[in-house]
Parts: sequence; structure tokens; C-alpha cells
Amino acid sequence: MPTALITGITGQDGSYLAEYLLDLGYRVVGVTRRTSTDTGIRFEHLRDRIELTSADLLDQTSLLGVVDRYQPDEVYNLAAQSFVPTSWEQPVLTGEFTALGVTRLLESIRVARPGARVYQASSSEMFGKVQSMPQNESTPFYPRSPYGVSKLYGHWIAVNYRESYGLHVSSGILFNHESPRRGLEFVTRKISYGVARIKQGVDRELRLGNLEAQRDWGFAGDYVRAMHLMLQREEPGDYVVATGETHSVREFCAAAFAAVGLDWEEYVLVDPAFFRPAEVDLLVGDATRARRILGWESTVSFPELVTMMVDADMALVADELARGIIRRHPAVPFSSFP
Repeated sequence: MPTALITGITGQDGSYLAEYLLDLGYRVVGVTRRTSTDTGIRFEHLRDRIELTSADLLDQTSLLGVVDRYQPDEVYNLAAQSFVPTSWEQPVLTGEFTALGVTRLLESIRVARPGARVYQASSSEMFGKVQSMPQNESTPFYPRSPYGVSKLYGHWIAVNYRESYGLHVSSGILFNHESPRRGLEFVTRKISYGVARIKQGVDRELRLGNLEAQRDWGFAGDYVRAMHLMLQREEPGDYVVATGETHSVREFCAAAFAAVGLDWEEYVLVDPAFFRPAEVDLLVGDATRARRILGWESTVSFPELVTMMVDADMALVADELARGIIRRHPAVPFSSFP
């Protein structure tokens, strides 16, 4: 069976990708960083089917050791400091992980397993202050955050290793992709979890930043299929992966609250503390190349995605209440609960 090495397996995309590759018959090796807490909750249901090993994008020696030991057929680099607001607070660390970390991994592959096929997770945040609509593989980049700048470095160093050393490296310029496994710090999950807490009487309000920001949101489970398809091509390349639809944060709020029968305007407060120093106002991708060459299509619509996330968080909050992890707000009448 082919061996796939996944960095960032503890994240949203890593868990969905591991699931998908296991179903295809792969041996999956997940690379994790040593931490004081267990970060494997997203792939807990897969733990007995995958192999875990420790390495760090900050440490060249550990990456070289892992690549040399497992000799993977495919490498998926999903690890990064991926939360844009944090990149403003920790710009240097973001660059070390999200930019130079890519170089360390590619150099390890060049030395120890040059025949491996490599996927690099690029990002729509590289487009930033967009220069044309919609964005495709030819659209000029203009990142607007330390995260976007770091992703752009990772993208171009991947191109450089492909063209300079002949490595089979493909980059997926993925637009926003969400799921019930999204981290609570990301706005979509903050909304779906916030809705569930409000509906079940735990909170009475939800504070958000720029409601007018518009994004191209798809389902993470769809997007990992595109990652795999890229590495099945004989020729490596770069592909935009997106739905081609754009929706505002305001629309996401409205849909999420409507899913539980509430009016979002009664609960959402705009808090300037959540605004970015430099905002990315509008992203919408053109995935024509991915559809034409890879045969990839998104399967989950925007309304389906929002409902999926709200339903999952309604169940999560109900479980947290039942186990006493959280409590209902005393000022909310019990009759308002479902």
C-alpha cells in the first residue's frame, strides 16, 4: 500500500485527509509536535488506524529523520500557524512555521526521498487585496497579513523546488473551507458554536468583527479530495480550489441563527476588537482549472455547510450541558430552551 505522510494531522484538514486516504487503502503516518496536551481529538476515531510520529517544522533534523525513516510516497504539508489574527500578534513565529517550515520540509524530502510527491497547502489569503475578480492561478498576489505573506513564501519556495530540483510539488490555493471540526477561533465556527450556546441558554450575545467581509466558503471534506487528486497527476502544478460563490459574515450569521429559529440581529454585536489591522474584504475563487484537469467538484452548498456546522454544535453544547462542563445563563428563561 502507498504511504502518505501528513504534517498538521491534528488540524481540520489533516483529520479529513487521513480519513479519506485510509478509505483508499493508504498507510497514513501523521506528524505531530510534542506538546503538554493531547491535540488529537479530531482524529481520535482514527487513532488505531494511523501511525503517529513526532517532528517539528522548526527543526530540520526531526523532519529529515521522519522522511528518511518512513520513505513516504506522498507528503501533505498541512502544518502551519493558520489563524490570521494570531499572525499579527506573532508574526515572526508565523513566518518560522508557515514560511521557513516549508523550506525545511522540502529540503528534507530533496535529501531523503526526492521521488515523493508533495502537496503544499497554499491559501487564498495570498490574494489579499485582490487585483481582479474572481481569483485564479494567474491572479497577482497581494497578501494583507503576516499569515498571507508567510503562505506566499511557502507557495513560491514550493515552485522553486519544483523547477530547480525537479521535485513533484503541487500547491493547492485553497479558499476558505469549513466543517464541524474547524477550530473555535475561526469566525465560522465561532458563529455556529455561539448560536448553539445562545439557543440553549448558555450565552445571550455573540461578539464579532467585520460583518461585511466576504469569503468563498466550502466544505473541508470536499477540499481534501482535491489535494489527493493533485498528487495523482503525472505533472505537478498549482490549483485554485473554491466554490465560486461568495458570502459575507453577515450572511453566515443570518443563516446560522435561522437554522435554530432565531433572528441574528437580536444577538450579534459588532466589536472593534475583532477587526484586523488590514482587512481582506472580498475573496472568490475560480476553480475552472481544478475542475477541468483534476475532475474535482464541490458537493456541499453554503446552506448545507452552515446547517451541518450548527447541528454539530447544537449536539456538542447539549453534551457539554449534560456533563456539567458549561451551565445555562440564569437570566435566560428555561422555557426558551429547545
